[in-house]
Amino acid sequence: MSPARTASPDRAAGTDQAGAPSSASTTIMSARGLHLAFGQTKALRGVDLDITAGEVLAITGPSGSGKSTLLHVLAGVLVPDAGSVDYGGTTVTDLDEAARSRLRLHEFGFVFQFGQLLPDLSALDNVTVPLLLTGTPRRKALAAARDALAELDLAEHAAKRPTQMSGGQAQRVAIARALVTGPRILFADEPTGSLDSLAAERAMEALVGSVRARGASMVIITHDARTAAYADREVTVRDGRLTIGGPGGAASTAAAATTATTATTAGGPR
Repeated sequence: MSPARTASPDRAAGTDQAGAPSSASTTIMSARGLHLAFGQTKALRGVDLDITAGEVLAITGPSGSGKSTLLHVLAGVLVPDAGSVDYGGTTVTDLDEAARSRLRLHEFGFVFQFGQLLPDLSALDNVTVPLLLTGTPRRKALAAARDALAELDLAEHAAKRPTQMSGGQAQRVAIARALVTGPRILFADEPTGSLDSLAAERAMEALVGSVRARGASMVIITHDARTAAYADREVTVRDGRLTIGGPGGAASTAAAATTATTATTAGGPR
């Protein structure tokens, strides 16, 4: 079943250029002129992108187009060769690694394709870890983790380890872990890529619902039109450059397929 595409008044005006929201929106993160190469492979070629407060943004594109590289630059994991990323008055690209790590810990959340839960810890302990890293007392962290799991209908699985849960349940634990610190921006890299269609739909509904309930922003990297359809806005990366995707959701699968046949993937970025 396709998700309903409803936009807030701020987002209803759409975009005025590739990667830029309408002037009625409040920009929470801004990237300008991003270039990054891995050897001879140019992953990003002058990318400009604004992320607005409270929006769900999908970045789509074929394998090797540079979309995951873009996410990693936005989140401060990678430093571009040229260009800047500004967040809340801070130029992220000017920070050293320690400062970027603190920013990711306190301001951003991450959901990955395979969850990346710690296999020897229970669901509850996995969700507690980021709170402990921020200095939250253990008793308070455990209480917040239990609440996060309950919100995603996982209270009865709190004592289970990742191998004792289904893929969908484990991914919802990963979502709880990403959201428990109250991030302002959630970065999700192929969050449903390892799930079957039903589990993927449940995971996306939980993910988007939780993000919206908190008033946070989310950037989703995906090649799946069904996942992109949950977004308020979509941009597409092709050969390291941005173009505007379909309004409020699914990109042109025909265009993506055409690009996929010409994209260079060997040794290149995702």
